[in-house]
Amino acid sequence: MIDSRRVVRYRTHVQQLDRERGSLADTAVLDLGVQETGPDGAMWALAIRGAEPDEADLVWLWTLRGAPHAYRRSDAAAVAAAVAPWSDADAAKRIFDASKPLKAAGIPILEALDTVAAEMRSTVTAPMAKGEVSTRLHEALPEAYQRFCRSCNAVHLYEMPFRLSAVRAGLELEPHTSPPVLKRIKGFKAVSAFPERLDPVRAYLHLCGPATVKEAAEYLDSPVKEVKAHWPHDAVEIDVAGERRWILAGDEAALREADAAPVRLLGPYDLLLQSRDRGLLVDDPAKAKALWPVLGRPGAVLADGRIAGLWRPRKSGRKFTVNVEPWGRLTAAERKAVEAEAERLAGFRGVALTAVDVAG
Repeated sequence: MIDSRRVVRYRTHVQQLDRERGSLADTAVLDLGVQETGPDGAMWALAIRGAEPDEADLVWLWTLRGAPHAYRRSDAAAVAAAVAPWSDADAAKRIFDASKPLKAAGIPILEALDTVAAEMRSTVTAPMAKGEVSTRLHEALPEAYQRFCRSCNAVHLYEMPFRLSAVRAGLELEPHTSPPVLKRIKGFKAVSAFPERLDPVRAYLHLCGPATVKEAAEYLDSPVKEVKAHWPHDAVEIDVAGERRWILAGDEAALREADAAPVRLLGPYDLLLQSRDRGLLVDDPAKAKALWPVLGRPGAVLADGRIAGLWRPRKSGRKFTVNVEPWGRLTAAERKAVEAEAERLAGFRGVALTAVDVAG
C-alpha cells in the first residue's frame, strides 16, 4: 500500500521540483501545459524546476478548462490536436451552458467550435485585443453563439467557446497582456496526430498519478465516459491509502521508491496543487480551505514531501516581503531553504528581498 506522503514525493520528482537545472526539451510539465495565472504563474513554475527558457521559445494557449497555459512553441500544432474535444458530448461538457442554445438550434458542438475558429482566424490578421475580437465575432455570428452578459451589459459570445476555439484557429496569447491580446501563431498548420507525451490523459496520469478516471475527467472538464474510453492501455491499478487508483506501468517503480523532498515556494496554480485529489494533498479541511479559497489563492510551501504551509508576497514601494505561514514547526534547514527560495522569487520578480516573515 502507498501512503499520501509517497504520492506527493513521487509527483514532486516526476514534475521535476527536485532538480536544479533543466532544459526546455526535457521539462515534463510542458507536455501537459503550465498554467499562466498571476505574476507567479508559468515562468515561476518553470524557474523552480530549474528551467529558465527564452519566452520566445514558448507559446501561450487557451487549452484545458479554458485556462491559459504555456507550452513549447515547437509543439503548438500538436498541442492543438491533443487538447481538442473527442466528440460532441465531450465538447458540450467543456463549454458548459453554451451548449444549450447550440443544441436547440440543431448545431453540432464541434461544428460550432470550428465555425467560431474560422471566424477568429479570418478576423485576427494582426495582434488584437480580446474585446475587439469579441466585438467582431458578435457582428458575424448568429444568436445561438451568444448571450447577454450582465457584468458587461452587452451581448457577446459565450466565454468557453471563444477560448477553446482560439487554439483551433491557430491563435496564441501574447504573454503578460491584460486584457489578453491574440495573434496568429507563425507557420501554424493544423494536424491530427500528436506524440504520446502530449496526450492529456496520459500526461495527467504520469504527472499527477496515481489517479482515478474521475479525477482526470475533472482536470480536463470532460465526461468520465470519454476519459475512460481514452484511458491508457498500460495503466495499472494500485492501492493508495486503501483507495483504488491507477498509474502508468512504467511509473510504478518510481512511485514505490519516491523520496524527493525539496523545499519550494509553489505558485498558487502550480501543477502540484492542480490535481483533483485535494484531500490526498491536504487532509485537514480548514487547511485545504485556506490553500484553495474561492478568491485570492496563496502559494504553498513544499517541504519534506508534504504541503507544509502557505506563503504570500507583499510589495509596498521598494519593499518586497514574503510572508510564510507554516502548518507546523520548520526545521532550521527548512527555514533556511524557505529564505533561499524567497530570495529566488525576489530575483525572479526583479526586486530586492526586504524580509521573510515566518509566522510563529
